[in-house]
Order: sequence, then C-alpha cells, then structure tokens
Amino acid sequence: MSIQAGMTAKRLQSLKTFAQKLDVSFDDWTLLHQALTHTSYANEAKDPAIHHNERLEFLGDAVLELATSTYLYKHFPNLPEGELTKARASVVCEVTLAKRARILEIGKYLLFGKGELATGGRERSSILADAFEAIIGAIYLDQGSEVAFCYVLTQLKEDLLTVKNGQALQDYKTLLQEVVQKKADQTIQYELLSEKGPDHSKIFEFAVKVNDVIYGIGVGKSKKEAEQQAAQQALDKINK
Repeated sequence: MSIQAGMTAKRLQSLKTFAQKLDVSFDDWTLLHQALTHTSYANEAKDPAIHHNERLEFLGDAVLELATSTYLYKHFPNLPEGELTKARASVVCEVTLAKRARILEIGKYLLFGKGELATGGRERSSILADAFEAIIGAIYLDQGSEVAFCYVLTQLKEDLLTVKNGQALQDYKTLLQEVVQKKADQTIQYELLSEKGPDHSKIFEFAVKVNDVIYGIGVGKSKKEAEQQAAQQALDKINK
C-alpha cells in the first residue's frame, strides 16, 4: 500500500475507527484518506502528493445514481420514467446525503485548510454531501461494485422507503403553494441564489421565500430540482 502525504499512523488509526462506523473494510486506506481530504487542505499544503476528494466525488456520484436507479427500476416496475426520475432526485439530493453524513459524523474525520475550517466547513451541507459521495467512490474502487451498491442501499434505506410510501413522488412546490394559499396575505417567491459549474453540469441553488422571508434553500442539477428541494425544506419548517 502506498502512503499518501499526510497519512500518519494517527490518521490511519482514525480512519480505521471511522470505517467501523461505515461497516466497510478497506484494503487501501489511502482511498478513504483521500475521500476525506477537502480541496482546501490540499491547496494550503501545496504538496502534489496530497490528493483531495473531488475525483472520488465524481465517481461516487455516478455509483450512487446507478445504485439507486437500479433499485427503483427493479422495485417499482409500474412507475414511468418521469416518476422514476422524480423519485431518484428526491432520494439522491444534498439534503439527504448531508443528513447521512452527519449521522456518520463524516465532518469529524474530514481534513480542512485553516480558512475553510474557520468558516464552518465541518458543518456545511454541500461539503458533507460531497464527502459522502467521495466515500462511495472510494468503496467502489477498493471493494468493487457489489459492496458499493450494498453500502448505498443500506445508507439510503429509510429514504428509499419514502418512495414506497409515495412521499417521494409528491410535488413539493404544489404542496407548499396549497399550504401558503390558506392565508390570503401570503405570497411565495423562488429566487436563484447561485449557478455554478460548466454548461453540461451546472449546479443551481434556489431559495423559496414566503412573504420575503427565506423558508428553504435547495440545490440541484436543474432549476426544477433545486426549487423542489427548497419547497420540501420549507414544508418541513412549516410542519415543525
């Protein structure tokens, strides 16, 4: 096993402890080490031997999508393509992945640069969701597709149940509209907060406002997906 820069004996022991939380064993611990190395750490170190987790995130995103798509295809034979897409988007989203990351305490094991650490990187949902995907990529490379798929489905078990119960197929924007319109003086507005990435792979961030107060923020690979996530978050807030 090659040792990546920054992979000390203490770090290795920390990774082994974390792997027990994942319930996954690794042959090459440098893959898990890389999955938990944020770009800010690699950039501040200025050491070409230190690799951050963006490439593993790219791979993990593909594995995550294939695993969930296969599960939905096999378990919901009567759902048309559009409903399958909607169901997958509701499960494979930043909110869900960040939630799983927090349960696993991924932030505790991430390596950050001083700047990112000082601005709350350990708790940032986008970073946690990306790290969750990077871990999937690491598992896929180290243990193969079968173990990686099993890991994904185990982690997302509760969220996939929402599809079975029909919750994931709901139009959250419509539901939010129905709730808000019960009061005549309330209005809804969706606002684009950011648009990142190349044209073929953009990430959109939207806020939903009720009477100019932000009730939810959503992130997605399309404007529609981001708005749906924002509406879902707003509904959760209202219901609480």
